[in-house]
Parts: sequence; structure tokens; C-alpha cells
Amino acid sequence: MAGDSQQNWVLMVTAQTPTNIAVIKYWGKRDETLILPVNDSISVTLDPNHLCTTTTVSVSPSFQQDRMWLNGKEISLSGGRFQSCLREIRARACDVEDDKKGVKISKEDWSKLHVHIASYNNFPTAAGLASSAAGFACLVYALGKLMNVKEDESQLSAIARQGSGSACRSLFGGFVKWIMGKEENGSDSLAVQLADEKHWDELVIVIALSAKGNKQHLRNA
Repeated sequence: MAGDSQQNWVLMVTAQTPTNIAVIKYWGKRDETLILPVNDSISVTLDPNHLCTTTTVSVSPSFQQDRMWLNGKEISLSGGRFQSCLREIRARACDVEDDKKGVKISKEDWSKLHVHIASYNNFPTAAGLASSAAGFACLVYALGKLMNVKEDESQLSAIARQGSGSACRSLFGGFVKWIMGKEENGSDSLAVQLADEKHWDELVIVIALSAKGNKQHLRNA
């Protein structure tokens, strides 16, 4: 790993991913761990200027562990869904070179390096607006760019799905289909774009916020 003797370099990638709203929902899962649905579903992706997640991921040999901050507060990455996404992306990581910083990372090095993740939602989190969908889609996409993963958006969507089922649909704009798939390992349960964001340009979705706070807070109120 060239450059790691200095222990002071940082590579960073920022991505932005919108949320999506289902117009044909999926009604249950045939596999809870892999989040495999029992039917296809279709969603419409919302305008990222109004509802999106912005995620910055960084890597450095000076980082001692994987860490994540959501809306400025550190959260645990120990959950199985976060770990699944991290594991799947690391398994697909490729060589990375940054000539300006004199950094060369081989695909084998990624298993030894830790990442820091800072994610921010420009809309209420955990309030029924699919923040987890946008969040996991953005996390997977940003990590994929950082680690030079070669998979396309549909293939990445199968990884994002393991974080949050509907996250697979947030990797595309416009109208998106989540194919239920048939394989037990979930490799064919992924998203494809049906029509881009210009297909129905006059479509407007209005969201009214009746209260502040997340869903759990409102249940306990």
C-alpha cells in the first residue's frame, strides 16, 4: 500500500441519492436476511433537491475502525445490514491509484483499511419518507466509487437491497422496477429503470409533515 508510511493521506468520495415512493408495493419477504420480496414492485424516485441523502465516505490508514455519523451524530455500524453492505462492497473492491497523493491501494488492501462515513438527510429521518432507502443506496454507491467497484447500478442495487429492500430502487431516477428474482442467493433480485425522470415531467408529489420526530417517537408520544 504505497503512501501508508506517512499515515496522513485520506481519499474521499461524496454521493447524493434521492428517496423513492412505491406506486406498486412489495407485500412481504421470502427471505428476511437477504430481503428478498415475494413480488415485483415499482416506485417513483423523488426530486433530490427536496428529498435526498448526501453521503461522504473516506478511507485512511490512520483510521482505527469503521465509523459512521448520521445527521451529525455517530451511530453504530455493528448491525447486520450495515455489515452486509460493507462486506459485499469490500469483496468487489479493485485497485485504486491517486497520483496526486502518491497513493496506491490494491484490492487486497481494502480488507485491512477502515472507512469513515458521514451521511445527511435533507428531510426528516425515520419519519416514513424512505430515509433508509436513500441512505443505504447512497452508502453503497459512494463506497463503490471509493473502492473502484466495477458493477453497474443494477448490480449495486442487489447490495443496497441487503441494507433496506427499497434502497435498490433509489439508485435510479424516474420510474424503477424492483425485480423479485428467483435465485436463493438474491443475485437476480435487483432494480432496473423503467422510465427516466423526464418521462412524466408534470408529475408533482406533495408531502405534508403533520409532526416532527421519528416514527418511534410519535408512537410513544
